Amino acid sequence: MLKIGHRGAKGYEPENTLVSFQKALDMQVEGIELDVHLSADGEIIVIHDETIDRTTNGKGFVNNLSLHELKTFPIDGKHQIPTLKEVFDLVNQDCFINIELKSYEATDKVVSLIEKYVTKKGWKYDRFLVSSFDWNALQQVAFLNDKIPIGVLTETDLDLALAFAKFIQAKSIHPHFHLLTKDNTAQIQEKGLHVFPWTINEVEDIQKIKTFNINGIITDFPNRI
Repeated sequence: MLKIGHRGAKGYEPENTLVSFQKALDMQVEGIELDVHLSADGEIIVIHDETIDRTTNGKGFVNNLSLHELKTFPIDGKHQIPTLKEVFDLVNQDCFINIELKSYEATDKVVSLIEKYVTKKGWKYDRFLVSSFDWNALQQVAFLNDKIPIGVLTETDLDLALAFAKFIQAKSIHPHFHLLTKDNTAQIQEKGLHVFPWTINEVEDIQKIKTFNINGIITDFPNRI
């Protein structure tokens, strides 16, 4: 069962920061999950929200600010918002990287960056997993490069997600964990898909979901798995 650190090790360090991803690596995760938006100047920025209001001391939409401007707003007083490239360089294939596309506009650039690390730096495609609630973005990933593993996110309709995942030949389904039962988990896996539920933090929930024989758990607390 794979340990996947949600926004790094969000339970211990500020989410989606290099220190959070390093903490997850120190906890020997098999994967980290992160979120991306585009800056005003087209850089791939690792941040969950469409604004910087919640996580930094600044205000404004990510896509209205340049990379230089985004770097001037600290997270928790001391950390910078990272770029996706900075995370790739930190991880250096020590685990796989689940990139959640938060904006369709980031899709082409994320695919290009993955291809660069595969062709120029010798990374394997299985070190990446691109997921999104925006299924149009996932279709675009599949259209641009069908070697990139895809994960289909859902918090409502498991059957619809399964049908779409089969259609685009996804690797995995990422459901909200409350949608899962032992039976429907097995049915998804019988279709050749991995099941990576999110975000499971309480020990009793982790223990229960483990009995479903899921493939991995996305959590803020990787050391609890």
